[in-house]
Amino acid sequence: MKRHISILALGLSSVMGLQGCASQRSESALDDANEAFQKVKDDSDVLRSAPRDVIRAGESLARAERLSSYVGSGADVRHYAYLSQRYSEIAQEHAKLALNQERLAKLDLDRQRLQLALREAKLSSVQQQGKWLEAQIVALASEDANRGLVMTLGDVLFDTGRAELKNSASRTLLKLVQFLQLNPRRIVRIEGYTDSTGTPEDNLKLSRDRAQAVADMLVDLGVDEKRIQVEGYGDQYPVEANASERGRAQNRRVEIVFSDEKGKLGAAR
Repeated sequence: MKRHISILALGLSSVMGLQGCASQRSESALDDANEAFQKVKDDSDVLRSAPRDVIRAGESLARAERLSSYVGSGADVRHYAYLSQRYSEIAQEHAKLALNQERLAKLDLDRQRLQLALREAKLSSVQQQGKWLEAQIVALASEDANRGLVMTLGDVLFDTGRAELKNSASRTLLKLVQFLQLNPRRIVRIEGYTDSTGTPEDNLKLSRDRAQAVADMLVDLGVDEKRIQVEGYGDQYPVEANASERGRAQNRRVEIVFSDEKGKLGAAR
């Protein structure tokens, strides 16, 4: 009889020991879940980014705590404690992802602002350059009451009796090209003139060929040919008497007539 009592006592002791171990595991799981939940509950970034996950973590933890008061519910306690901890971890991951996305969005916005600032700086630089070039063109040009702004290119661009531009001509025309590029609505009329040496027919052809040579150079340098008109007037409209070499040199010229800023060009001669 005593032996049976001893065996029963040993069995009860074992059961109580197992229950104690299970209870300890449940308490440990509850502690871990509660610690994880408190972290996310007190984190404003997590609450803002993953409110549903935080709510689920709290609900699972509350259920685990209610079950812990019932005998034999250790497995269920640990299950809901595990769910609560996982929801807390998921909430943290969502918060990290949201913060990374916000950082990327901020970086992209900063990049766009920087690009805009660079474009504005470049535009300002272009505008300043345009004003400088316009001042250079105006300094080289004169105002004609009927034709508008006129820039005269002397015969230094050509050899005597020839229509081929000298190599140095590109330097003279480069400012004109840059000015036209910065003022895309302006157009020009290129007018060629000669002195009275030679026949009128030859002079007319030479004047037009010279004007066309200047036009071709502008096109080669990037100006749209639709923005260029070409005229040749031969030995008409001299600016000086042809009686002297100095006078003839001034009559051998190419004139660039500019339209206004809206593209309106004055009447041809």
